Amino acid sequence: MSAVNITNVTVLDNPASFLTPFQFEISYECLAALKDDLEWKLIYVGSAEDETYDQLLESVLVGPVNVGNYRFVLQADPPDPSKIREEDIIGVTVLLLTCSYLGQEFIRVGYYVNNDYDDEQLKEEPPPKVLIDRVQRNILSDKPRVTKFPINFHPENNENEEQPPPSEQPSLTGEDPLAVVDPDPQEEKDS
Repeated sequence: MSAVNITNVTVLDNPASFLTPFQFEISYECLAALKDDLEWKLIYVGSAEDETYDQLLESVLVGPVNVGNYRFVLQADPPDPSKIREEDIIGVTVLLLTCSYLGQEFIRVGYYVNNDYDDEQLKEEPPPKVLIDRVQRNILSDKPRVTKFPINFHPENNENEEQPPPSEQPSLTGEDPLAVVDPDPQEEKDS
């Protein structure tokens, strides 16, 4: 069972210009006191074929966290268009909101993002070079994809307990989300 559950995420200022900062109002509950901070990240997937174009837009530490309900607004600068291939700016991409504890990601919320021109004529006859100030983004906030990963929130209390197997939901980016999860970090210690 997770010690932290996201209860709601609201995408603010959506749709918006491509160059407008992102804002997410995040509500979550903590079911057991945590000694360390939670790390929240917002990642923009710049290309479906090449993760080197992904951009970490923001990383914030929140905590320490006691039992209770919490809410905050995560604001992040937009992606740097110069770090995205020209052919990948217009079209559909993905935005990932993740949360980790002690370096272990335990939840990932993925949103599809549609980037298109704000003018019908530009949509029908796109210019040879993208006019970034005319691009509008629309985060499909009503259809998030949530992936949860089992982690040990209190390693000091149960060093010898085995972790359950990780969730097998596919990620939005096509990468193997299970590759970042070590289902049994204690395996070699007790041999």
